[in-house]
Amino acid sequence: MRTSSTIELSFKAIEHNLRFLRKMLNNRVKISSVVKGNAYGHGVELYVPAAERCGIDHFSVFSVDEARMVASVKQPETTVMIMGWIPVDELSWVINNDIEFWIFETDRLEACLKIARSLNRKAFIHLELETGMNRTGLTRKEISEIIPILLENRDIVKLVGLCTHLAGAESIANYTRIHRQIKLFKNLIKLFHDNDLHPVLVHAASSAATIAYPAFRFDMVRVGILQFGYWPSKETFIHYISHRKDKIDPLKRIISWKTEIMALKYINQGEFISYGTAYFATEDKQIAIIPTGYAHGYSRSLSNSGRVLIHGHFADVIGMINMNMLIADVSSILDVKVGDEVVLIGNQLDMSISVASFSELSNQMNYELLARLPKGITRRLIQ
Repeated sequence: MRTSSTIELSFKAIEHNLRFLRKMLNNRVKISSVVKGNAYGHGVELYVPAAERCGIDHFSVFSVDEARMVASVKQPETTVMIMGWIPVDELSWVINNDIEFWIFETDRLEACLKIARSLNRKAFIHLELETGMNRTGLTRKEISEIIPILLENRDIVKLVGLCTHLAGAESIANYTRIHRQIKLFKNLIKLFHDNDLHPVLVHAASSAATIAYPAFRFDMVRVGILQFGYWPSKETFIHYISHRKDKIDPLKRIISWKTEIMALKYINQGEFISYGTAYFATEDKQIAIIPTGYAHGYSRSLSNSGRVLIHGHFADVIGMINMNMLIADVSSILDVKVGDEVVLIGNQLDMSISVASFSELSNQMNYELLARLPKGITRRLIQ
């Protein structure tokens, strides 16, 4: 089935970005590819096998449903780690399938031990430690309570990792807070070692911390947005290039989003276009109706401010964006016809529309815009 727009992923760009990350990290630091939010909107079904071809063998997700999706397309030897939501009645599936998962409250550990014991299978856990993010994570008091429980249940629980999450590594404004977190994290790690509990992996860094705080990479980094060719923030990019002689962005965007012209129409001067009075034609116009709207992830806030590419030229989005359609002004573009390619994100001839410029116009973060791309849009991998 063909949908009204298509998302293309470039394998060449995926390979390039993962090679860049591997070179930066050497072989001492493991990469966990974070593919929550349907691989940041890129599509788990395509991205996971492509990343595996590039040597990735560890994927992080937020929830059980995301873990199931990755498990359905991954290689048998590839590891999946759940960082968040697991209903108690799904723990059996998680443990039976050797899915690694985070423990950030004592109730989850108790449920995990009970189910692992009943299944006679080992649970593979990472303990998330509260260091100052104040979201999820075990407090020092809870850690003191958990240590003897772990020691008593070594036969059914494997301490794979100790981890924490840094509160805003993408901004220098959080520098002091990040360092305070890491100091506490290291003290808590020592507490485990002192009690003869030795994790296989210690990890704290997301994409931003991987770049801005290389000393905090530990054994593994959880890389999300970087692998898709985007920087967590302008500050992170500036931090990177300030330490480089070439000053060149080393990342390649892997996503393109394309559709086509559905219909063309001529509008006379003095007419309003689309709903309400948002756009008034001050001169005769030729408009292109494009079958993509806010139901497809093209934000309504881009009404009268977005742009698309047609024939290698920018065409302004005019009028209100509808649920399933938007309208572009093609008055100055020659020989436009129904079926012509329209680029919403990506390149066409020598011109480009990036997610960054797209998201700035709509006041969304890169993350938000990408994650909002519906799963139902057709996706394909190109070389």
